[in-house]
Amino acid sequence: MSNKKIVSTHWADIYADKIIREKGEKDCYTCASGITPSGTVHIGNFREIISVELVARALKDKGKNVRFIYSWDDYDVFRKVPKNMPEPELLETFLRKPITLVPDTLKRAENYARGNEEDVEKILPKVGVNPEYLYQAKRYRSNVYAEGIKRALEKKEEIKAYLNEHRTSPLEDDWWPISVFSSFTDKDTTTILDWDGEYKITYRDDSTNQEETIDIRETPNTKLPWRIDWPMRWSVEGVDFEPAGKDHHSEGGSFDTSKNIVKVFDGEPPVSFQYDFISIKGRGGKISSSSGEVVSLYDVLEVYTPEVCRYMFVGTRPNTEFAISFDLDVLKIYEDYDTCERIYFGLQPANESKAAKQRRIYELSQVGEIPSEPSYQIPFRHLCNLLQIHSGDIDAVISSLDDISESQKERLIERCKCAWAWITTFSPEDFRFALATKDSEKVEVSEKELVSIKALKEVVSNMDKYESDKEFTNAMYSCATDNDLETTVFFSIVYTILIGKPKGPKLAQFMLTCGKDKILPILEKY
Repeated sequence: MSNKKIVSTHWADIYADKIIREKGEKDCYTCASGITPSGTVHIGNFREIISVELVARALKDKGKNVRFIYSWDDYDVFRKVPKNMPEPELLETFLRKPITLVPDTLKRAENYARGNEEDVEKILPKVGVNPEYLYQAKRYRSNVYAEGIKRALEKKEEIKAYLNEHRTSPLEDDWWPISVFSSFTDKDTTTILDWDGEYKITYRDDSTNQEETIDIRETPNTKLPWRIDWPMRWSVEGVDFEPAGKDHHSEGGSFDTSKNIVKVFDGEPPVSFQYDFISIKGRGGKISSSSGEVVSLYDVLEVYTPEVCRYMFVGTRPNTEFAISFDLDVLKIYEDYDTCERIYFGLQPANESKAAKQRRIYELSQVGEIPSEPSYQIPFRHLCNLLQIHSGDIDAVISSLDDISESQKERLIERCKCAWAWITTFSPEDFRFALATKDSEKVEVSEKELVSIKALKEVVSNMDKYESDKEFTNAMYSCATDNDLETTVFFSIVYTILIGKPKGPKLAQFMLTCGKDKILPILEKY
């Protein structure tokens, strides 16, 4: 092997290098992400979170100190009642109020925003994501951004000009760069009437016609709109890196305006990239309980282990759309991950460039420490067959594997749970089977078929004596050919006897895997 060091071409490492190059050497680099917790945080949102975590990890691997912050924009307005939420009529009464004031009708937390936040905060550590959370409602209401709000007021015309550059119609003459939640109704249906040039704002509540003068250093009611709030926080938090979706990165989108408006706050725009959408394949009729439409990280982790979940994002460039599959592609995704693992541990040959790429993907796919040994290498399809042979009994599956080490069991148990969830919930009907028992209903067979089955019974009873799988397979075929029965007919009747279907897994291998102790009692009825 060459001693030449291969420079990683993984996208996370490329962006880590770009951050260092553009931001210069720093004591600490700040990587940021965030979202409004206005509903279930879906797997598309997770793409941003994991993208930031991967770049942060790449920076750490280069010996840099990193601050990974995740902002909950929970001082945003409650604009729409999500589908399938309990008590929608009650929630309707909270429209236009901050989402932190909306009750959680699912009874998860003290308010609706916090319920959605906690759902995410509980699951992210399972996939190795542990950011520092910033709660923007708390920061705004405790006046952390009072000086930022004052600066926006002072630079009103400059900000307005930046925003107008990308608008088809210019902002109104009476536009202001802040919004106010009324202290009378808690809603943002207000009109700003005056600013004293310092810290005091006079506004009118449009629904009650009441007026009030407030001090932005003391009130919990003022907030910057999104296109001004985002660049202000880049400056305050010193953000060096933050990606955004293609909607924000489109021409004239919020990133375009923010990279100019950040100058108003004496800051610089962060290094960024655009990430693409994620589609879902093979979900069928199953829907998310929280919104009725979206797929969450919880849903994905029902079918994919944390490492394989990370692998899907690690191995795909962020600006590439890809599908998270719940159909038969699940088999391929697990197989691809296992190939990556084998290459990492040198169990499968690959050229130097491919090996380096796969090793880096494997490293970034791990939740914690990189394992010191590979997981138990069993094809995912075969694992699914084993689980079905043992009716989902994971302990029985583990016990049937005589070459698994104690240290490999935990990871395999986790994979078994995902595989069984996939089999029972998402796999195609023709993939599923249940092994018959001695009490199963007897299948009607012809005389010629019965002779062949009795011959098969003899072959199975002597299964241990065959020196190879091929030898057993040939003996099984002879049960049909020696009795002048077409093999296709023979296979179909044997499958029907064993699993109640005319087709199934490769028959010889299937019977060998089941073993004679499971197969013979079924055949004894014939």
